[in-house]
Amino acid sequence: MSPVSRSLILLASASPRRRELLSQIGISFQSCPQNIDESSLAGESATDYVQRMATQKVESALKTLAEQSNWLVLGADTIVVCDQEVLGQPTSQSHALELLMQLSNRDHQVLTAVTVASAGKCASSISRTTVSFRAISPAEAGAYWRTGEPAGKAGGYAIQGHAAIFVKKLRGSYSGVMGLPLFETMQLLHQFGIECLSGEAGP
Repeated sequence: MSPVSRSLILLASASPRRRELLSQIGISFQSCPQNIDESSLAGESATDYVQRMATQKVESALKTLAEQSNWLVLGADTIVVCDQEVLGQPTSQSHALELLMQLSNRDHQVLTAVTVASAGKCASSISRTTVSFRAISPAEAGAYWRTGEPAGKAGGYAIQGHAAIFVKKLRGSYSGVMGLPLFETMQLLHQFGIECLSGEAGP
């Protein structure tokens, strides 16, 4: 089975990392970011929250497609959890430094939920990864902020960038920490008949 036509898969995300990861495994797609309310609900667990966000992105995109039933929509959401607290994106330099100090010399969890849906079918999965950071000095945290990487990143860091030097150990999915767990994503796409490797000889 050859990769699906670009006209059939819609990525409900603005994340350049998710676009890169999908392209990396040969999936053709169009990107259509969705603007949804990302507020958490009272008493909502981190797992329920991240899954709801991924699913709502997909539902929002499906509504815009109306009766175009040939579309398959993929949505994802990533959160960082430390001390049972969801660490969002930094709102300022001081907030970013606070987040990094909270993660310094300890473990935290990265949850990425993925939802794939068509007009008549929906499937979801969650990747759970434990990341261990070494001790980070305030000076290092400040220098990292000045690279520009923490802005817009859950937990205030990007594992594929300069923050890689903070990671002592990772148990789980590296691509999941980046924002799209490729194993789980392909398991879901497979349920819709999508393969990234056809087994056919190349040119």
